Amino acid sequence: MTLKTTPLNALHRQLGGKMVPFAGYDMPVQYATGIIREHLQTREGAGLFDVSHMGQLILKGEGSAALLESLVPVDVLGLEIDRQTYALFTNEQGGVLDDLIITRWGQECFFLVVNAACKADDIAHLRAHLDGQTLVELEDQALLAVQGPAARGVIGELCPAAAELVFMQGCRAEICGVEAYLTCSGYTGEDGFEISVAGDAGEMVARSLLEAQTVAPVGLGARNSLRMEAGLCLYGHELSTEIDPVQAGLMWSISKARRGDGARPGGFPGAEVILSRMDNKPPLRRVGLVVEGKRPLREGQAVQDENGTQLGTICSACYGASLGKPIAMAYIDRAAGEPGTLVQVAVRDKLLPVRVATMPFVPQRYFRG
Repeated sequence: MTLKTTPLNALHRQLGGKMVPFAGYDMPVQYATGIIREHLQTREGAGLFDVSHMGQLILKGEGSAALLESLVPVDVLGLEIDRQTYALFTNEQGGVLDDLIITRWGQECFFLVVNAACKADDIAHLRAHLDGQTLVELEDQALLAVQGPAARGVIGELCPAAAELVFMQGCRAEICGVEAYLTCSGYTGEDGFEISVAGDAGEMVARSLLEAQTVAPVGLGARNSLRMEAGLCLYGHELSTEIDPVQAGLMWSISKARRGDGARPGGFPGAEVILSRMDNKPPLRRVGLVVEGKRPLREGQAVQDENGTQLGTICSACYGASLGKPIAMAYIDRAAGEPGTLVQVAVRDKLLPVRVATMPFVPQRYFRG
């Protein structure tokens, strides 16, 4: 299969990126410094990520807000212009089709960023529900993310207007002389920005960001370990059509207005199932795990109690560079999911002691003003 490329593909190769297939795209998993160094670079300075493989969509036309409200458990009608919200496309069984970010650009105009692996299905899902609205995919658009404690200072030099943004807020502005839409958002738990810009300007903006001594390129490997330390879900691992938002620990993503006692209760796919589970907790819950030692965990390994009874399964695992130890996320029996609980993981012929941990593993540092 021929892999798609992002507008920054040539730059990744020039910078020594190790390229791998990811969601149908040719993407850098790491650069010469390696995943651990790139991870710590983002925590200590700033990392530049190419996320142009993700889907960027514009939904507009009369009734767009109501249409989105019919598909996600979010208060879209109450979302202010240039504000963002995290959202979930749900199915009739209460499972998750994808998670996405919705930004209101106008009264009936919305900018959506969806996962690369789900992009085609999400577009089909939206188009199946259009009733006079228009859905446009920005196929030639770049999307860059600069993340870390130094990100705000760097953006302030290149785009002063964006440096005033707070978490989950966006604005139209010029950066490096080109029009862009910038948001204060990201996937690392750090303060940072995402920049949507025309594809033919993407490399120029990326090079300008990399001129700052505090910024270095970061690949998919560290992006994954950073999001895990921040306790964030990845579709296909912590989220799927079989996993509902309650067991995923995402009750906060169900707006008050859409809950059973809210102003506009339900009205989204799977609402009855999801709202019921908010009152009657599902048997499994998403938890964090920290290894009592250095041996790494792997996705799919079984989590057991002290008697060898299986409690659940690991859905993501990595080395937590900020913590200096292996970490994981798993779905396990609710009763065993309290922080501090000692469990064990079957690793080949050994049982590895593992402790349930509070998430996020590393405190989130979003800028809220």
